Amino acid sequence: MTRPVPTELSSGAEKLIRGRHASRAFHPDPVPEDTLRRIFSLAGTTPSNSNAQPWQVEVVSGAARRRLATALRTAHAEGHHSVDFPYAEDMYAPVHRTRRAAFGAELYGALGIGPDDHPARAAYDAESLRFYGAPHAAFLFVHGDGQARLAADVGAYLQTLLLAMTAYGVDSCPQGLLSFYADTVRAELGVTGGKLLVGVSFGYADERAPVNRVRTERAPLEATTTFHG
Repeated sequence: MTRPVPTELSSGAEKLIRGRHASRAFHPDPVPEDTLRRIFSLAGTTPSNSNAQPWQVEVVSGAARRRLATALRTAHAEGHHSVDFPYAEDMYAPVHRTRRAAFGAELYGALGIGPDDHPARAAYDAESLRFYGAPHAAFLFVHGDGQARLAADVGAYLQTLLLAMTAYGVDSCPQGLLSFYADTVRAELGVTGGKLLVGVSFGYADERAPVNRVRTERAPLEATTTFHG
């Protein structure tokens, strides 16, 4: 039996997947509309259970993006949280908390924010609601009953979207914090259905920003994957 061997295509795919990373500082230059359409069309090829495609995507740019950023910062300042998918720190197992803490130390270290400087950390969180300066943001809604199985399909869409952006030279950052203000997003964009899973800021990264030089490590294969024979 002939065994498949790595090809230029598979090598390119591995480079694309391993090369994708989150950017947290952007240039204001917008992504051309034709490129936007190609990216989101490609993301739409994501597989889903019974081909239900239970996602609805809202993309904001220009004046709509500026209005939404203002509304999000206002909701944040006034403590008007509205979360469709419950979140709690204790949902993470100890090993996950350790990984998160290591990432936080690296991220805030790159920003020059000390581990006990809670006001500076809070200010940075608030500033992230401006989408890190990105000219675009996408909001992924789960339609249907919004439970875990449908959310898993939308999670698959998210990964395809991030890789499609990378393939077209567009940088991105998925932001869980954007989903903490679901009612604000719905009100500003006129969305009447679905549950907000995540937001994604995207555009062209400012590579001079120290925060964009942060690269997170992944757990070794043996720590997350078991092969049964």
